[in-house]
Amino acid sequence: MDFTFTEDQLAFREAVSRFLMMEAAPEMLREIWETDVGRSPDLRHKIAEQGLTALSVPADNGGLGMDDIAWSLMTQELGYYAIPDSLADTAYVACGLISSLPESVTRRAEWLERIADGSIRIAVGHAVNPLVADAHAADLLLLPHGDEVHAVPRSLVDVIANPSIDLSRRLGRVVWEPTSATRVASGDAGRALWATTLERGVLSVAGQLLGLAQRMLDLSVDYAAQRKQFGKPIGSFQAVKHHLADVATRIEFAKPVLYRAAHAVAHGEADAAVHVSHAKLACGEAAWLAARHGIQAHGAMGYTWEVDLQMFMKRVWALDASWGDRGFHKTRVAGFVLGDAARLGPGRTFGE
Repeated sequence: MDFTFTEDQLAFREAVSRFLMMEAAPEMLREIWETDVGRSPDLRHKIAEQGLTALSVPADNGGLGMDDIAWSLMTQELGYYAIPDSLADTAYVACGLISSLPESVTRRAEWLERIADGSIRIAVGHAVNPLVADAHAADLLLLPHGDEVHAVPRSLVDVIANPSIDLSRRLGRVVWEPTSATRVASGDAGRALWATTLERGVLSVAGQLLGLAQRMLDLSVDYAAQRKQFGKPIGSFQAVKHHLADVATRIEFAKPVLYRAAHAVAHGEADAAVHVSHAKLACGEAAWLAARHGIQAHGAMGYTWEVDLQMFMKRVWALDASWGDRGFHKTRVAGFVLGDAARLGPGRTFGE
């Protein structure tokens, strides 16, 4: 079996990277951070023009119908450039939930079409997240009430802002009242929708953490090549080399874990949850190590506003507990690994 990416998938990632490189320079990110809403309508419009909001929308609703594996590449780019936009929440996590709703839900097709053309922002709540990202700027919120799924217009909720160390990650505590008019799923169907939404939310964050780790490594390598001590670039010193090599190794080890998790979610595998939790832990560890060693390579300057490293480092800290903290995901992995029915070993990685 061949699990390498196709030429089309790699070309897609390269095209996204080139676009974001031009549209999301660190100077622009700083400007957006300092705005009241923390979002740029112009950037969202350009993202929609590139078709990125339509990636997961079914073809029948004007989208491209791409799967979770494509998003495992996309989210890395969103992390690498620290995009200050809820693109993944709307176009991936929320889109997946809405696509799975029965066609009898009145506004299902309308919501999907608006996701595709970029005219709607959707915030997604979940039991594992006490705070909802981008609730203040959302047109629609998907919120849980027990096993029920509710699609709630922004006008029907109150959002209490909560400070975040990452100034582009706007969090809020949502106050609302569930009604039959907002309920779009319940019972077993609602429980299944929230379970799948959790996996996609975790997968989205894991991909962004991996992209952030790579960006911080690249910034640290560049700085180490330019900064001189004792007449030599600090990157020539063995201790610095070892630190950065450790980060590069951790990133490479995390990539296949992320892709394995994306494969499991895309194919609806029964043990997808453990693969997704493994990916969150592996990518999170890579990002934390990149931040820690990046600070060591930069010295105290790495914390300052003028140095780009601090933006990506703060995003890692903010995302680390999103969609389940380390304890939550370690518990899921331990329950699988230590269970009596665990199917472990290289011969069982992908089944027969």
